[in-house]
Amino acid sequence: MSSFALESLAASLGIADPGQAMHDLIRELYPICRAVTGDGVRETLRILERELPLETREVPSGTRVLDWVVPQEWNVREAWLRAPNGQIVADLRRSSLHLMGYSVPIKTRLPLAELRPHLHSLPEHPDWIPYKSSPYRPDWGFCLSHRALEQLPEGEYEVSIDSSLANGSLTYGEAILPGWSDEEVLLASHVCHPSLCNDNLSGIALLWLLGRQLGRIEHRYTYRLLFAPVTIGAISWLAHNEKDLGRIRHGAVVTLVGDPGHITYKRSRRGDAPIDRAAAHVLAHRGPHELRDWTPSGYDERQFCSPGFDLPVGCFMRTPHGEFPEYHSSADDLDLVTPAALADSLAALLAILDVLEHDARYDNLAPRGEPQLGRRGVLGDAPFGGPLQRAVAWVLAYSDGRHGLLDIAERSGLPFRRIHEAASRLVAHDLLGLIDG
Repeated sequence: MSSFALESLAASLGIADPGQAMHDLIRELYPICRAVTGDGVRETLRILERELPLETREVPSGTRVLDWVVPQEWNVREAWLRAPNGQIVADLRRSSLHLMGYSVPIKTRLPLAELRPHLHSLPEHPDWIPYKSSPYRPDWGFCLSHRALEQLPEGEYEVSIDSSLANGSLTYGEAILPGWSDEEVLLASHVCHPSLCNDNLSGIALLWLLGRQLGRIEHRYTYRLLFAPVTIGAISWLAHNEKDLGRIRHGAVVTLVGDPGHITYKRSRRGDAPIDRAAAHVLAHRGPHELRDWTPSGYDERQFCSPGFDLPVGCFMRTPHGEFPEYHSSADDLDLVTPAALADSLAALLAILDVLEHDARYDNLAPRGEPQLGRRGVLGDAPFGGPLQRAVAWVLAYSDGRHGLLDIAERSGLPFRRIHEAASRLVAHDLLGLIDG
């Protein structure tokens, strides 16, 4: 099987800087006005389709999906707010955050006192524009910096929101990348937020580049990359795929992977799923990180891990939602996400997937005493007493048909890649026999 390493990915795609490639995609997607439904999601998926084998699914409005009903489709052509002096103080064309998502159509004139309940700002960050949306309760509104809001003059304001709420559909996309096995790894990112780079464009960009790589190399598992609106999108996907969920062996929601914070992994509801163990092992050997137990808040791990499904799906991120000041504001921009952080996130996720791809159980074919390694040339030019010999000793000691390579890596404290290298050498010299994997 191929190596799941950032360097291999970059070489196979001919990309000099994977982090910059992801950042460039984020820049392209940034202006698009996305919401739970509508043409913004479709436009985003069409861009991903250029280099991913993406299949788009449409779920009609009014469809019951588990305990939910798919809402009406929302689209907007233009929206602006004009002050009494003729100045446009909020304009969808300047930023998709200026309009509260799912705002109902309206064209009217209002005095400032009546307009104020429909204006939103962040007093604690007076120069930032907040992100607001109301997909399940009819409403309308504009979002402004608090500094701009405080400077609004008294008088009559002109409100124009040219939007539509009508029966249509909810859209999600998935790319299925076949492996040797039909057992699946589910990797998901949400696609319903407008101009927010870390939340949600960073996750989209990472899965886009990962998917391009997976389409070029051999791998053990079949990978399903899901791009869906948060909550209702994942619920719609679950409702339409219940019969196939038994194939999912590992999974992660990928989000918030472009900020400068350290990597955080939130375990699945099971707490000890193989992906939870693989993430803990890889991150322990990479440096600063945080592991968190599952909680019923966050992103779509809530849906995948709900008791009726209990899928082994964790959440892979850097700084968790709501724990960086720029969250859900205009400050979550192209400066917050960096190519270096994006590349580091991708490298870490690839290392986790590498563990899942290569974990297997073996039988020691010379289990009675230690086999003589020197005459077989198992170590090659590696020194006796060095890291490779230690790894070989651990693999031989625990290859009893009951312990996998991840078990051995955890017990030994050695990196999985070293344990896997040792196992590969022992197989090549007829000292190990593969049981599964």
